[in-house]
Amino acid sequence: MNSEYDNEKFFEEYAKMPRSIDGLSAAGEWHQLKRLFPSLPGKKVLDLGCGYGWHCAFAAKQGAVQVLGLDLSEKMIGEAKRRNPEKQIEYRVCGIEEYEYPENMWDCVISNLALHYIGNLENIFQKVYRTLEPGGAFIFNIEHPVFTAGVGQDWIYTEAGTPKYWPVDNYFVPGKRNTHFLGCDIVKQHHTLTQILMGLLNNGFRLEAVKEAEPPEDMMNFPGMKDELRRPMMLLIKAIAKK
Repeated sequence: MNSEYDNEKFFEEYAKMPRSIDGLSAAGEWHQLKRLFPSLPGKKVLDLGCGYGWHCAFAAKQGAVQVLGLDLSEKMIGEAKRRNPEKQIEYRVCGIEEYEYPENMWDCVISNLALHYIGNLENIFQKVYRTLEPGGAFIFNIEHPVFTAGVGQDWIYTEAGTPKYWPVDNYFVPGKRNTHFLGCDIVKQHHTLTQILMGLLNNGFRLEAVKEAEPPEDMMNFPGMKDELRRPMMLLIKAIAKK
């Protein structure tokens, strides 16, 4: 994950987001993502880019016996330990690319809004496949390619300041995208839909679910949420390790 998450200004702004304050219930994609989780009692779960630890806590409350949450940001890990300290959970300051991925270790690997910071996504798919038990599930939420290919990852606005349309350019050119998020300059990585889906299929996974995030009706009163139905922002995937 980008080191900006340890930037004091960025971290303060991140803490003000609804999903930071209220957790999973304030995440517009959660009603779709939670349905992708397998049965977790007695299982071992790895969370790549765990942030505040909301998904780690969910796994623990669902009966997982061992949960490891990794995040490159010391501030995020500190907040996760404070907010979600369930005894089954270990939190570790560690980048997604640096983790050792022991063979056949985990029953379920999850990652929420972290993989779009990874340049070599196929390498991570290979490592996740290695670390999953046969039949294990890889569940992740990544920024949608239509979103990451957005020009500046922002709308074109009318003179009145309302979103007019979402511009897309250089879609088939993967790689770095410089964006402005929560008052800071951030570097993300754009991957095409083909790269994401075929990257999984070519590395031993079977696709079980592909969903594009659509906020639920009861969240339409949240600021800007209605505009989330005008273009996809997130891509949710469940893949099974065929071994």
